[in-house]
Amino acid sequence: MMDFDQLWDFGQPDKTEQQFRALLDTHPADANYRLQLLTQIARAQGLQAQFEAAHETLNTIEPHLNESLPMVKARYLLERGRVFNSSGQPEAARPLFEAALEAIHAAATSDPDADFYAVDTLHMLAIVASGAESLTLNLRALEVAEASSSERARNWLGSLYNNIGWVYHDFGQFEDALAVFEKAVSWRVKQGKPTEIHIARWCVARTLRSLNRPEDALAILNSLEASEDGYVYEELGECNLLLGKPHQDFFARAYELLSADSWLAGHEPERLARLKLLGMVTG
Repeated sequence: MMDFDQLWDFGQPDKTEQQFRALLDTHPADANYRLQLLTQIARAQGLQAQFEAAHETLNTIEPHLNESLPMVKARYLLERGRVFNSSGQPEAARPLFEAALEAIHAAATSDPDADFYAVDTLHMLAIVASGAESLTLNLRALEVAEASSSERARNWLGSLYNNIGWVYHDFGQFEDALAVFEKAVSWRVKQGKPTEIHIARWCVARTLRSLNRPEDALAILNSLEASEDGYVYEELGECNLLLGKPHQDFFARAYELLSADSWLAGHEPERLARLKLLGMVTG
């Protein structure tokens, strides 16, 4: 792992970009370092929706791509594809991800982190795919991560369990989804990350509701309520509604918290409208 990779803060890509730029001239004679760093500056720009700037940054790498720097090529292709996907062009992203995977396999003998990037690329391919193919790609990524001796690659497991669980859930295979989400909880507990544990447990509760087991879901949700999470309040409302119990207060609190989420307001207005309606006191 390049030392700059440890500086990533995906919640603050602007700050991360600044830190990366400060390192650009610290290894002037190391083309491998500088070019890989540029791929991550492009990624930070993409996360800020600065897609044209990200492509321009990647353009500066192109003249230096050669077989002697296989991981530069792999990361360049991966980030070029990621920028296309983030800007709403998954059809342009897919061949780049496929080429990145080939480049990563070529670099596997010389780079101990090749498994990490292989999992990252497979997970991106799964994002631009759909249906059964998406599941197949996620399972391939999971196989690589579980078999890898690389700690970085194995750190993908929590995210992969989450992704695979939701694919199963979307397919209506709720028992399979539950089994994978429970593996996610075990993995997150092992890592000791409270936020990730919280999310993983919520996923289990959400799936228990889909399995028509609202009482079991509530046993989990009640322990999460103190977090003041709008999604937890939404599930508390849904489960109590199924059981014919008082639910308005939960929906009202869910609406209060989730209506402040600009992404949700823009992408799921009907969901918010339902929460508002169900949170109204009637009678």
